[in-house]
Amino acid sequence: MTTNTLRRTALVTGASAGIGTAFARHLAEQNHDLILVARRADRLDALATELHRHHGVRAEIIAADLSDPAAPAAIVDRARELAMPVDVLVNNAGLSSSTKFSDTPWESVAAELQLMVTAVTELTHRVIPDMKTRRWGRIVNLSSLAAVSPPGEGLLYTGIKTYVLNMSQSLDMELKPHGIHVTALCPGFTHSEFHDVMGTRDAADRLPAFMWQQPEAVVREGWAAVTAGKPVCIPGAVNKISAAAMRPIPGRIGYYLGRTLNPFK
Repeated sequence: MTTNTLRRTALVTGASAGIGTAFARHLAEQNHDLILVARRADRLDALATELHRHHGVRAEIIAADLSDPAAPAAIVDRARELAMPVDVLVNNAGLSSSTKFSDTPWESVAAELQLMVTAVTELTHRVIPDMKTRRWGRIVNLSSLAAVSPPGEGLLYTGIKTYVLNMSQSLDMELKPHGIHVTALCPGFTHSEFHDVMGTRDAADRLPAFMWQQPEAVVREGWAAVTAGKPVCIPGAVNKISAAAMRPIPGRIGYYLGRTLNPFK
């Protein structure tokens, strides 16, 4: 579906559910055209139709699996074919293994790293040159409260999200003089399908209600942060307090807490 506009274009990965869908809706409300990326074409089609009908924006879909090493280049090439230069990139697609590292087949480990490390980095790298030419860009990389928390036993997730946090801050330092803001968005527990897909719903449901946020609240804070040029956003009062409390913890104590307090252990 196409409409002749002068709107900026946002590319959102993992747009078929949760925070990704909430980002797509929020950006459409802000009058952005959308390129929606996820594996589930049927969901993307429904979301694209909704956004065009409710907001009059152009919404195109790219059904792609970002655990495929060829996907990032193909997505950016397709955006160029659509004549939709990417002004806003939201690297949201992600997962977390529900088994420990040593019990997880290497193919699954490699797919997790490709999806949440390599694809995030490559998509960012590929959209930056045109953003620098236009001297404007906004990049939101989904990190996690886990990035400032003690590591969990047998999980890559904490290390991956720490990489995303540090990468985002480094890139923001480099790119801000070119008019490009980069923000690491670090939500805590957020209501979505994530825990159903990962098989951790029962463990998640045991957590108290005050620890949870809705995706829409996370997105509002994240978009406000990248708009204001803040390199890190920890949304929600409870998450901010938690992050502040964890920063002074010595490494050895953090290691112990990570082993003993992991809610999904």
